[in-house]
This record gives sequence, C-alpha cells and structure tokens, in this order.
Amino acid sequence: MLFKKLLLLLALFISSLTYAQDMKEGFTYLETGKYAKAETFFEIILKDYPDNKTAKLCYGRAVGLLGESDKAVNIFTELLSLYPNDFEIKLNYAESLLWDKNYTDAKAFYEILIKEDSKSFPALLGYANTLSNLKLYQEALTYVNKALEVLPGNQNALTSKKYIYLGYAYQNQQAQNYDEAERLLKENLVLFEDDKDTLLNLANLYLISENFEEAETTYNTIAKNPDNKTIALNGLALVKHLKGKEKEALIISEEAYSSIPKLTDASIIQQTQVRYIQALIWNKKYKDAQVLIDTLIEKHPNENWILALRATLNIYKSNFKNSVTDYNSILENDDSSFDGNLGKANALKAIGKYSAAYKSAENTLTFYDKQKDATNFIKTLNTTFTPFWETKTSYSFDNGDNKAFSVNTNIEFPTSTKFKWLASYSYRTTSNKVTDNDATSNDFSLGLSYQLLPNITFKGLAGVTSAKANTSDYTQLVSDISLNIKPFKLQVLDIGFKSEIQSFNAELLDREIVMNNLYANYNLSTNFNLGWFTQYFYTWQNDDNARNLLFTSLYYNIMSKPALKAGLNYQYITFKNQVPTIYFSPETFNAVEVFANIIKDESITKPKEWFYELTAATGIQYIEDGGSQSTYRIQGKLGYKFSERALLNFYGTRSNIASATAAGFTFNEIGLRFKWLLFDKPIFRE
Repeated sequence: MLFKKLLLLLALFISSLTYAQDMKEGFTYLETGKYAKAETFFEIILKDYPDNKTAKLCYGRAVGLLGESDKAVNIFTELLSLYPNDFEIKLNYAESLLWDKNYTDAKAFYEILIKEDSKSFPALLGYANTLSNLKLYQEALTYVNKALEVLPGNQNALTSKKYIYLGYAYQNQQAQNYDEAERLLKENLVLFEDDKDTLLNLANLYLISENFEEAETTYNTIAKNPDNKTIALNGLALVKHLKGKEKEALIISEEAYSSIPKLTDASIIQQTQVRYIQALIWNKKYKDAQVLIDTLIEKHPNENWILALRATLNIYKSNFKNSVTDYNSILENDDSSFDGNLGKANALKAIGKYSAAYKSAENTLTFYDKQKDATNFIKTLNTTFTPFWETKTSYSFDNGDNKAFSVNTNIEFPTSTKFKWLASYSYRTTSNKVTDNDATSNDFSLGLSYQLLPNITFKGLAGVTSAKANTSDYTQLVSDISLNIKPFKLQVLDIGFKSEIQSFNAELLDREIVMNNLYANYNLSTNFNLGWFTQYFYTWQNDDNARNLLFTSLYYNIMSKPALKAGLNYQYITFKNQVPTIYFSPETFNAVEVFANIIKDESITKPKEWFYELTAATGIQYIEDGGSQSTYRIQGKLGYKFSERALLNFYGTRSNIASATAAGFTFNEIGLRFKWLLFDKPIFRE
C-alpha cells in the first residue's frame, strides 16, 4: 500500500515537471516577441487547465501585445476579481490599461501600486510610461529615473527615458520654446550618444527655428553613420532649399536617389523619392518631376504621399484648381492629413477663396495644435485683411528749378474677405523760384473694393482735388474705377478709368488741366522665369489735347532669394497737340532701356529685419526727329520691419528720362514711408 502511494506521488511529480517544461515553451514565445504563437500555445493550455492562473495571465499578455487590448483588460479584470491581492496580476492589469490607451485610469491604478510597493520596477516604469502618454513629461522623467535606481542600466527603462525626452522636447517645440527643446535633446544625446532619433529631432528643431547652419551640422553628424547617410542627405537637401540654394539641393538629392537600389527600408525609399521629386520641382524641372509622379501613381494609385507630390507640382505650375482636387482626395483618405489640410489652404488662397482658405488652415490646427506653418499661414492671411494706415512724405526737385513737398495718407479697412473701405488724403505744395510760381493742392477720396468673383475684384474711388495757385483757386472732382482680373493662370489684367489733375509743377497746377485716362495693365508670368508686363494709357484732357502711352517690359527672373530680375523696357508716347512751352508733349517719343532689379519684399520680411529694393536702368530716348539721348534711372528703397504691425522705409529716385521738359531733364525725389496695421487681426475675425 505504501509502495502504491509512493508511485502515485512520483507520477504527480513527474507530471508537474512535464507541465512546467511545456509552459516554459510559451514563456519563451512571450520573451522573444512571438505573441501569436504564445496566444495559440496558452489557449491550448487553458482548454485543458481553464483555471490555471499562470496560463491565463500569459494568455492575457499575448492577446494584449497582439493589439487586442480590450480583450486583455477583460482577462486581467477577471483575474483581479479572483486574486485581488496578487501584485503580479495587478501589474498586468495596469499594463493592459496602457495598451488600451486608458491613460487616466492607468495613472490612478499605478499610483495605488507604487504606494503598495515603492520599489517595484514594473510599477515605476509603467507609471513613467503612463505619465509620458499623458504628456506629463517632467513627472515621467522623475519616475523613470526611480525605476533605473531599482534596476540600473535596464534597457526597457533607458528606451522609455529616451522617448520621454523626445516627447518633452517636441512639446516645447510645439510651444515654440526652442531653447528648452534644444536643451532636452542635447541632454538626451549625452545619455544616448549619436542616437539617430534624437539627432533627427534636433535637426528638425533647427529647421523649424530657422537655424539652418546648425541643422546642416546635425545632418552631417547623422551622415557619419553609413547606415543613416541617405536619411541625412534627404535632410541636407531640404536645408539647401530653405537657404535658397536650389541647385545644391538637387545635387544632394540626386546622390540620395542613386542609393535607392541599395536600400531595404521602404519608408526611407519613399522619403528619398519624395525629396528627389521635390528638388526637381524647386529647380523648375517640371517635366522630369511629372514623369516620376506619373510612374509612381501607376504603381501606388490614390496614396496620399504621391497625391501630395502632384498637388505640390501643380502649385508651382500655378494649376491651383488641380491642386485643390488632389488635396481633397488626400482628405477623403485621411481627414487629419497635414499636407491635405494646409496644402489645400495654400491652394485656395492662391485662387482667391480666402474664407475657405481660413477654414482649411484652422482645420489643420484642430489636428496639429499650435503647428507653426499653419499658425504662420493664418497670420499672413490676417495681415492681408487687417485695417492699416500708410503715410508717405516726399521731397522732389529737378533741374528746371521745380520743387515739391507732399504728404499722402491711405487707409484700407476690410470688413470681410471680400469687402473693404478705402480712403485717401494728399497734400502737395510745389514752387519755382525762377518763374515765381507756387501752388498747393489737397486731394481727398473715398471708395471701396469688392471681390465679385474669386478672380475678379472691383475697386472704385471718388473724391475732390482742391487747388490754390497764383491765378486760380478751384475744386475738381476726381475718380478711379478699375477691375482686377485674373483671366487665366499666371495672368493678371487691370482695366480702368482715372481722372486726375496735372500737378507736376506749380504752373501746370495753375492751369487746371484735367486728365481723363482709360488704362489697361497686363502681366504674364511663365513657369520658365520669363515675364512680360504691358501698360497702355489713352488720355484726353480739358485743354483739347490727347495722349497715347504704351509701356512694355520683357524680363527674366534670375534668382528668387533675394528676387533678382533683369530685362528690357520700351516706352512710346504720342500727343495730339504739341505745347512744349507748357508741358512735355512731343508728337512722338520713344525710349528703350535695360534694367536690373533686386528686391527683398517687405511682405516676406520678418519682424526686426531689414528689407530693400534697388533698380538700375540705362538706355536711349528719341524725341520726335531728334537724335538719341542717353538715359539712366536709379531707384532705391531701404526699410525696417519693427513688428508684424509696423514698418518704416526710406526711398529715393534719380532719373533723366524726359518728362515735363524735353531735353537735359534731371528729376530727383526722396521720401519716407510708414505703414501701421491698426489692429492685431481683421475686425471680422473673433
């Protein structure tokens, strides 16, 4: 009898050893990340042993780590009800809440666990990860450090610490606390030397804060590791683009693109294809970019990254409606797409649909809070519709002894994206000591501007000019009515009527000469840097004279940052009657000049920065049948932007092109301009 009992005990012992050996296989699956095999393994165990706590716990971990977080929560909730004091089950329940992204409940439960055991490594690390997911990064760092005090050098804790730093830095970057974000990333690099993720985040921070030199240095550091060279080259190409060095960007991107056959990571291949096509677009190699985009679309139809490339290409080619179509397709696939929302905003702005552009940019911010590009887009658009006051003062003189001083003030007051009120006041006094003439004029006008259609805007001004001269004192009605039309892409046409008083000098102002002008301005741009501007005026006057004036300019855009262009101008003037003793009125006048213009536009200038413009021209003019006369023209502007709302600039002109007198004429003007936005943003926006 005793022998039988011993045999039974031995059998049970051998059975338990076999069972433990079987469970060890499942543990190995869990430890090596083979969660599907672990799930199947423990599911089979539970069929034979449904109440086995260890098997059920391991099964819960397997399904949770496979992504079935709600199922894992239910399993551990059931286990917790059966074993309410089992600390290991509590830890797994807390972790399942993390998997289920129920961070609030996880935080509360981990706090209970830490009170129960303040030295529990899983509890401390789980709590740190929970705090990180709740974006409470400072506290998360405290608790991941406590976990590392318990198990120094633990790889899981170190990995968590790295990503806590990255999240904390990104949080500061989003809040535009760039110095703090940089400090955190550099601190992370002390802990994780030359870590690729940290370096990429640091380079991106430098790009966003426009510290391009540091960004370039960081990408070069990344490139030292041969495995990361392509990623670094993609970043360096972007840096060159942002610095306005498009050719260098393309050369670098070509090097990265040539490495694609050696790459195995699909995401890096895609990133490299995107950057290369972008570089082609930046360099206006639109046909090459189109071929690559068409090839990719055949292989990957309706994928957002390719649609975004095609939309970008169409933006550069001014096919804005096609861009909107692609951005809409992107948003159908993913309504939270950054490229889709902000790209659409830019395209809508370009075609004059400003309200829709606002809406699309604001939608971007619902998904990407405080995102810099979207925020800046709205700020720029706000500037367009914010009421402003602009005042110019100038002093001019010529070698005919004419002198003039003037002050001009303009106010624009938008009440919507379509409608704005206009007001203008000018004071001008002019004199000539030789002829003993002097005169003063005051001009006041009111009007409005209204966007009839996205591509057609009406502007109308009506007012009075009041003048006092040596022999006359009068008041005249003046007006300016025009339509600004964008008939086709890259084309702008202005047509209008303007009546004004001839006020170049005191003598002309004294004669009360009213000029009635029908005019048209036409500008044609191209995708290959060539541009053409033409202006025509037909003028009839109350002194029974009439004038035809044609000006045309063919120019080439040499560089974009700063904008540099050069070209050829031609001007032709005829007058019905010749009255040379009163004003310049030749039967025919021809002038040809070559010019160069460089400009840093005030609209793209940031606060506390300078802006400028310089134009130099030289040529020849022919007055009637006379011989050729050489001409020159120099115009300059230098200004400073004090803030988003205020700027000031000086300007000056010197020219000898014929105007009020026929020959030997030299005209000079210097002035000061101040512009002030009356409010922080448009009055119609909350």
